[in-house]
Amino acid sequence: MNKLLPAGLIIVSFLAAQQKGYAQKNLANDSLQAASLETCVQYALQHKPLVQQALLDQQTTEYSIKSKLADWYPLINFDYNIQHNFQLPTAFFNGNYIKQGTFNTSGALLSANQYIFNKDVLLAKRSAKDVRQQAKENIEDNKIQVVVDVSKAFYDVLLSQKQVELLKDDINRLEVSLKNAYYQYQGGIVDKIDYKRATIALNNSKSQLKSQQELLKSKNATLKDAMGYMADNYFELQYDSLQMEKEMVVDTLQAITYSNRIEYRELETTKRLQQYNLLYYKWSYYPSVSAFGSYNFNFLNNDFSKLYGQNFPNSFVGLKLNIPLFEGNKRVYQTRSAELAIKRVDWDLLQLRSTINTQYAQALSAYKSNLNDFYILKDNLALAEDVYNTIQLQYKAGIKNYLEVITAETDLRSAQVNFTNALYQVLSSKVDVQQALGLINN
Repeated sequence: MNKLLPAGLIIVSFLAAQQKGYAQKNLANDSLQAASLETCVQYALQHKPLVQQALLDQQTTEYSIKSKLADWYPLINFDYNIQHNFQLPTAFFNGNYIKQGTFNTSGALLSANQYIFNKDVLLAKRSAKDVRQQAKENIEDNKIQVVVDVSKAFYDVLLSQKQVELLKDDINRLEVSLKNAYYQYQGGIVDKIDYKRATIALNNSKSQLKSQQELLKSKNATLKDAMGYMADNYFELQYDSLQMEKEMVVDTLQAITYSNRIEYRELETTKRLQQYNLLYYKWSYYPSVSAFGSYNFNFLNNDFSKLYGQNFPNSFVGLKLNIPLFEGNKRVYQTRSAELAIKRVDWDLLQLRSTINTQYAQALSAYKSNLNDFYILKDNLALAEDVYNTIQLQYKAGIKNYLEVITAETDLRSAQVNFTNALYQVLSSKVDVQQALGLINN
């Protein structure tokens, strides 16, 4: 019987490690036959919609940045028109009404505009790096959440699998006890009370086994959902008990480094973007400057067949200066609003530091408590197994009555269940400690 032992989460390597061997082949086929925790995490990072959506958001952000930065290039336009006049326009000149123009006209305009100083394109250039960083941090945040969810779901499934194994072992023991009680009853050594008690205990364990098997199906579905795995596809979980036990312990003396938390870095990026926003409103006091030029092709002729025989062009270049003089104090209000937004992010950072301290204290306290319970319950399990085996031998020898056998068996089953529950609590709380310290990253 495999014993499920705690596994340390080498999560830093989960996001960076390359898939190997059999796992690589299966991931490529979007199907798994057997999966370790690392394989489940890697699969989730490739298939979970939450991660894929964040990656698409990053691509969308990149195109949006390039779209805004494209305004730094010259804006070149070409316009063409052709027109036939059925009646020539009339003008009044020197006391006379005269017809002017030609029946056929055509023109082409080639123009260019180059921004020299414009607050919109300047903001796009200055903030592009941090906007990209924000999209990248959003991906990392989603990946961390996926790693946490998959890890907890993975251990939860292993817990239920172990409990199913324990109940099956319990049923085997009870079936043996039932046979012993039945044979002793048939031999006239004991009355039928022992036999009935054994039957009741066996039926109870079978009922618990059925409930745990149904619960296991639910937890498997939860794990598949966390991975983005097809619900109808089956795979077997793999784990190394000895390696998991070695990696159970986490360093409880580590100091908090706020910048390790992705939430903290996201707020710092948000603050920088708010500072750019403040600059943007301050730039609105400055004039916008742009250079422009144009070359016009003009064709005029009453005979359509000779319209393009001669060109009467004109061209020009210029410099445009736009000075905003008064906008009803709009820029003042926008600037003050942006300053307040920066101050609000400062308070968000302060609140987050407090929250991180609380999260770490709670996670560390829970981890230490659960780890202590684990070691105590591990000793209790060894003691319960020894007591049960001893009483079983004494019952067969006629020294102990069956009630003591049932009591010992109940104590053993309770010790096993408590031990397996303690395993999940240790593993879950370790994930919480690592998340609080910001150690789950890529």
